[in-house]
Amino acid sequence: MLDFITDHQFLVVSILVAGFAAGFAAGLFGIGGGIVTVPVLYAVYQSLGIGDGPSLKTAIGTSLSVILVTSIRALTTHHDAGQVDLSILKSWAPWIALGAAIGGVLAKWVPVELLTAVFVGGAFYIAWRRAFADPNKPRKPRNLATKRIKIPVGVGTGIFSAMMGIGGGALGVMVMTMSGRTMHQAIGTSAGFGMAVAVPGVAGFILAGWSVPGLPPLSLGYVNGPTFVLMATMAGIAAPLGARMAHQVNAEILSKLFGAYVFFAALSLGADVFFK
Repeated sequence: MLDFITDHQFLVVSILVAGFAAGFAAGLFGIGGGIVTVPVLYAVYQSLGIGDGPSLKTAIGTSLSVILVTSIRALTTHHDAGQVDLSILKSWAPWIALGAAIGGVLAKWVPVELLTAVFVGGAFYIAWRRAFADPNKPRKPRNLATKRIKIPVGVGTGIFSAMMGIGGGALGVMVMTMSGRTMHQAIGTSAGFGMAVAVPGVAGFILAGWSVPGLPPLSLGYVNGPTFVLMATMAGIAAPLGARMAHQVNAEILSKLFGAYVFFAALSLGADVFFK
């Protein structure tokens, strides 16, 4: 292990920096951090000579495992600040978890190009919504705990988030702000969606990648142990810092900053897979 770190110092530093950035973004924007970690992990595994499919699927599975750490740390800080709607979190969590389990298992049969298209397409839409929607625009309050909303939206969020390797927060913030919630409450509540996505999603990716050849060393299915440890450590440190800053930043600035980052992250991953 020490020899690997010595021989691949740049990769190790990249993983650590990405972990810190993911944790900070998780707290600041109410996301799991997968938008940050998936492109970085994909590039790291590619540089080690891992094939396209195993690289992307392991990047997504490992990202989901890191999201469990960032979500717990960020949610705790947002809850202490009074910005978490526990009724929505409890109402949506079982349906998000169900969707995430389905998404994780589907990863075994989904081609890498389709998985990338899902990630890039979803990220572009989220970026557009966050960059151009006015978070201060008055919207009619909507009951998000009704069955006709929580079941289809919750399951869809879980499937989509697990296949993208994100925590569900990006989608959750969009739905909540469109339903009359403030940006800060939407971010605080959505930080908890990552736990509902991560646990069944990780289990699904482990099963989907079980005995698959050509994975990065020390992987359990599509979850890589060493990169998880490095990223999760830094993400756990950074998540509360981002969450505290979120309560001090203007909602419109939060929305546009995140929209810009998501756009460039999606563009980078899409170009790497489809145009290399």
